[in-house]
This record gives sequence, C-alpha cells and structure tokens, in this order.
Amino acid sequence: MKVKDKDFKMYIPEGEIAQVVERLAEEVSRDYHDGELVVCPVLTGAFLFAADLVRKLTVPCEVRFVKYTSYSGMSSTGKVTGQLPFPQNVEGRDVLIVEDVVDSGLSMGYMLEELKALRPRSVRVCTLFFKPGAFKGSYKVDYVGREIGDEFIVGYGMDYDEEGRELKDVWKVD
Repeated sequence: MKVKDKDFKMYIPEGEIAQVVERLAEEVSRDYHDGELVVCPVLTGAFLFAADLVRKLTVPCEVRFVKYTSYSGMSSTGKVTGQLPFPQNVEGRDVLIVEDVVDSGLSMGYMLEELKALRPRSVRVCTLFFKPGAFKGSYKVDYVGREIGDEFIVGYGMDYDEEGRELKDVWKVD
C-alpha cells in the first residue's frame, strides 16, 4: 500500500489492536477505581486509540485533549511544540496521558514537566506503541500496549504527513 511517496506493508491487524486496547482498558480501570480520572489524549495521532480505550473503561472519566508535537514527516524535529495545553483544572486529580507512540520520549518528557506545575494527584502514561530502542526518557511508561522496533508506522490514527490516519490496521514502512 502506498501513502504519499512511501510503500507500507501490513503490520498489525485491526483485531489484534482491539485485543491490546481491551487489555489496556482493563489495566487502567483496575488502577483508577477510586479517583477523579482525567484522560488526556494527545492529538492528533491518539484520537482513535483514546476513543476506543475510553469506551472500554469501567470507571468514570473526563476527557480533555492536548496537542504537543515534535514530528515532521517521518522523523522527530527535536523540538516540542505545544498547541493545546493541559487543562488548568487537574490539581488534585488523577491524569492519564494517552499517546499513540512513545519513541524518543522527548514530547512526553516535555508534557510531564508542564503537567507537574498544575499539581495533579497522579500522572500516568498510556501508549499503544512503545519503541524501547529509541527511548531516551527518564520517566516510566505505565501502560504499554505493545513494544515495537524503530520502524515508522501509519494507520489507526497515526499518519505520514497527515495521510493514512483512517486506516483500520497499522502498517509499517516497507
């Protein structure tokens, strides 16, 4: 399959993604049975994952989107840009940041520092995909759907220059 100028091959089918989301929802629900959970999906890549995750949670939550980015094309620029910050009303509340992919960890590290100033009760990170070989962060990724290599992926909300988000499966560059 082609997206823009790159060829991609099937990597993770829709059914397997659904099983991973179900498992993550069970883990999150178990851990947040007694708090005021604020789920903060990171736009734009995590929107499909977050929608599926939230619908499977068995605990009440508030959803507040945030947008931070460091990507251009297929690689990180090394500079994080915050376009939609965390809500101010998270003080004393549990915050779950929902991300599509944590690779270098640069963006997430930046977000965690910004969030700390808002004094939430707790902060945890949930990612559908984690690239341990690329990770340079010093924080814990609390919920990991699946570890993957350093390949570039598209589909299920993730894009290549804003294309390919609508794909039901996850594809990797060939």
